[in-house]
Amino acid sequence: MPQQYAEKEKKPDQAMSQDYNKTLNLPRTDFPMRGNLPKREPDTLQKWEDEDLYEQMIAKNEGKPKYILHDGPPYANGEIHLGTALNKTLKDFIVKYKNMSGFCAPYVPGWDTHGLPIELKAMKSIGVENGAIPPVELRKHCKDFAMMHVKNQMAQFKRLGSLGHYCDPYLTLKPEYEARQVEVFGEMAKRGYMYKGLKPVYWCPDCNTALAEAEIEYENDPCYSIYVKFQVTDDKGLFTKLGIAKEQVYFVIWTTTTWTIPGNLAICVGPSYDYTLVKVGEEYYCMAAELVSATMKAAGITEYEMVGSFTGAELEHIKTKHPLYDRLSPVIVGDHVTLESGTGCVHTAPGYGVEDFEVVATIDDHHVLTLTMLNLNWQEETTYSLNKCGTILESKVLQAENLLPGTPFTENPLMIHVKDDIIKAKLPPRSVACISISLVE
Repeated sequence: MPQQYAEKEKKPDQAMSQDYNKTLNLPRTDFPMRGNLPKREPDTLQKWEDEDLYEQMIAKNEGKPKYILHDGPPYANGEIHLGTALNKTLKDFIVKYKNMSGFCAPYVPGWDTHGLPIELKAMKSIGVENGAIPPVELRKHCKDFAMMHVKNQMAQFKRLGSLGHYCDPYLTLKPEYEARQVEVFGEMAKRGYMYKGLKPVYWCPDCNTALAEAEIEYENDPCYSIYVKFQVTDDKGLFTKLGIAKEQVYFVIWTTTTWTIPGNLAICVGPSYDYTLVKVGEEYYCMAAELVSATMKAAGITEYEMVGSFTGAELEHIKTKHPLYDRLSPVIVGDHVTLESGTGCVHTAPGYGVEDFEVVATIDDHHVLTLTMLNLNWQEETTYSLNKCGTILESKVLQAENLLPGTPFTENPLMIHVKDDIIKAKLPPRSVACISISLVE
């Protein structure tokens, strides 16, 4: 092959090895091409802190319309988790956006340094149980424990890039914060916004304290589906005028929370629904007419006869006997009753639910003062007792699971306690926002 052709054959290979980066007119920058964030982010955050970037930002926006983000504080009882990280990051987005959008948006982070979660973890950290050390000593341990986690969480929030007035956060254990709370509460009391009332609350017997709804965790547990008979003791003459002895009449309720039967204080019916008596042998079962077929099928009863028709309002004030105890369970009316399932006669135990509590409280405030125990063994024990009394129309174990309330602080079951010293607030419109702002300012 001639030499000139051999040289021409080499040119494509030389072109392929050409570094085209050197042929482009790219911008020149001082920062590297690679992010390398794990190494570079700490340097950036430290630079923000050294320059006091947050305070500079607030000073620059001084005089602009205020935007206040009220920070619901995390508990100072451990490391941050995904929930607290997301919460703080989203708030940081908002604060930075508002400060760059024509507002002055100061952000004062805070921590809740009171409460059961801190107390339990503090005791665990020093290896003692509740009541093992004097209260004053326990408070000191709790304070030290909380302040340690305030420091840890503050560093973790800063590592996420959160900007705020971290040099002076609000802490609920500070005397000035507590004093301000008392001051605001006193002002609310003077204006007549506070009153004393009743409320059913979850109570932890291990921790000896009430629990908020947010502190309740539910676990699955197989449950019994039972139809229970409540024998009539006073029918107001409604059934006897049909020639039926009141002792032959039973109100039938359906429930999957067997353990709450001991707490039954009433049977609730829908005031406008149609009810009837279902004759089975020598007994008459009172239930919603619309649910007779489904109830009889569930109970395996094929031969029955429907007798009479009554509205729920006509049944009000009839008295029945509790199936286990020597006390009455009156028939009352409630708008929460539905015909979606059951019998239309709702088992009502005010110690086990807000709706039950409220409907019974309208009849008799004193009637709802009850203390009942939520015990996982009561399901079997209650079913056994009802069977022994002959008051179960039908019972079976459901494959579906029932949600039982518990607590992350203890593996033991909870009690339902009706507190008669709950302080409630009846506030005029917008007053909550006003009070919140006054705490910040």
